[in-house]
Amino acid sequence: MKKVIMFMAVFSLCQLANAQRKVEIVEPVKQELAGTNARVIKRKVAIGRFSNETQYAKGIFYDKENDPMGKQALDILSTKLAASGKFLLLERNDLATLLEEAKKGENGLSTIGADYMIIGSVTEFGRKNVGKNGAFTSAKTQIVEAAVAVRLVEVSTGLIIYSDEGKGSAELTTKTTMGVGGQASYDATLSDKAISEAIGQLVENIINKCTEKPWRTYFLSFDSDAQIIGGGASQGIKAGDTFAVKTKGKKVKNPQTGMMIELPGKQIGTVTVSATGGDTPETEYSFVSFSGNGATVDADKLTDYYIEEIK
Repeated sequence: MKKVIMFMAVFSLCQLANAQRKVEIVEPVKQELAGTNARVIKRKVAIGRFSNETQYAKGIFYDKENDPMGKQALDILSTKLAASGKFLLLERNDLATLLEEAKKGENGLSTIGADYMIIGSVTEFGRKNVGKNGAFTSAKTQIVEAAVAVRLVEVSTGLIIYSDEGKGSAELTTKTTMGVGGQASYDATLSDKAISEAIGQLVENIINKCTEKPWRTYFLSFDSDAQIIGGGASQGIKAGDTFAVKTKGKKVKNPQTGMMIELPGKQIGTVTVSATGGDTPETEYSFVSFSGNGATVDADKLTDYYIEEIK
């Protein structure tokens, strides 16, 4: 009878060990971006630099010209911004390579100016192991923590309009019971998950900062044959959209900063899109009809006006 009881006890412990023979990965929390379904005019955004400023990048054998962690962070940020559907992302990190390749073709490479530029770096990165031993069980947890800092710069003024740091972590736990259970060695994917979570905390704020200021464009042509503005279908413009037409405000020097600033313009009418044209983002345009309620546009001074999104 004692042998049967002992056999049942050992059998139960083996079953418990088998049940715990698993690897647990803490996935980054998926953030729902506020207002992601709201339609916006796409802004042109370039990611200028993403470097590795951690202790790992200060070693004598570390190749800063081929920085895998910095490039990884850049790729993750680009993917998340592209997934939002609110930006035209412009290549800047590998622009020299693109220009060199374009020389081999017939048409060359036509670059587009960005509305905003993102500059960032991986500021913290660390890995640690935490263990816990009991009478019959033991557990080992690998933890990776990362921090990413970004700056959002308005290209037209050079001003930093947003700066923040996000932190993320990922962990993997293995458990054993009476020597039976899962084993896990170094897991490189935890680094990816930690950096991705850190960047994910910043994406919503980047989107909000880029879209809180009204989108702006300008007249390309204004005559009896056609009234045309810059921007087209790739930025989300479609027939029926209405924008405000404003005269440029007076430019004055701000004594506090020493910079020239443009005062708010005066609205003189609206334009309504009738059709869009152009094959690529840099050549796109929209046909519009102007309604001025008595005001007119001087076709010889189109640079005195700008077209602005109505919020």
